[in-house]
Amino acid sequence: MTATEDVERNRLSPPRRRVLGSAGLVITVVLVAVHVLAWRETDFSPAALVKGWHGMVDFLDDAVPPDFDWNRVVAPGLSAALVTFYIGLLGTTFSIPFAFLLALAAARATTRNTWVYQAARALLSALRAIPDVVFALIFVTAVGLGPFAGVLALVCHNTGVMGKLWAEAMEEADLGPRDALRVTGASSVQIAANAVLPTALPQMTGLLLYRLDVNVRSSLVLGLVGAGGIGFLINQSIQLFRFDQMVTHILIVLVLVIVVDQTSALIRRRIAGRTANPGRPTRG
Repeated sequence: MTATEDVERNRLSPPRRRVLGSAGLVITVVLVAVHVLAWRETDFSPAALVKGWHGMVDFLDDAVPPDFDWNRVVAPGLSAALVTFYIGLLGTTFSIPFAFLLALAAARATTRNTWVYQAARALLSALRAIPDVVFALIFVTAVGLGPFAGVLALVCHNTGVMGKLWAEAMEEADLGPRDALRVTGASSVQIAANAVLPTALPQMTGLLLYRLDVNVRSSLVLGLVGAGGIGFLINQSIQLFRFDQMVTHILIVLVLVIVVDQTSALIRRRIAGRTANPGRPTRG
């Protein structure tokens, strides 16, 4: 084909821009229609928010200044905040073995059996689909009110979430060592232990620390349904219309979340630094 024929063919062929423009128009119309429907079905009304300004003023009047009485509010709040942290910590730690085994089964890099792979994926999806609050309500009926129900709820939900994240981290690992071991006839366990895990372990550790941060915040919500911790005190303050105490407890939660978040971020940065420079000693 000569250059002249190529130019003539490009000139006569229909422009792709029109096709993309039509598809973009259809997508825009669909998105606008969905948002309009969502607006109507959720009773979204900025006017109602503006009309209710006096209710917010009354709430702020009752909530400010916060109640910083040490014996009656602050000390119980700090103790409950520690319980909230413990719930998130144990919920994360006890989910590790279950998430790890399911991640191995749900990653193509470590599992050759299609049935095992699909079953593990389905179980992880089911555990992720059920909110931790629902798990907490179920376990409250079994073990009663208290932090233990919150720990069990986080173990179940976090197993699904962390197992999914770990499985994806294993699948994104370098395929070279894995393929080399498969050629030599290595088993799935040998491939996982010697090829996949050493490569994916830093990323898996970072994901674990991230989930700890998330679970500490989730344990606050679990306290609202009877799973103990400072969430229970916040719910109690709301029921008693002691919004000044509620604000104090929320400030304690804010401090707890900041400390956990900063500590987790610091550890993740150190892990990332050691991974990027494995031969360089880390200061501190």
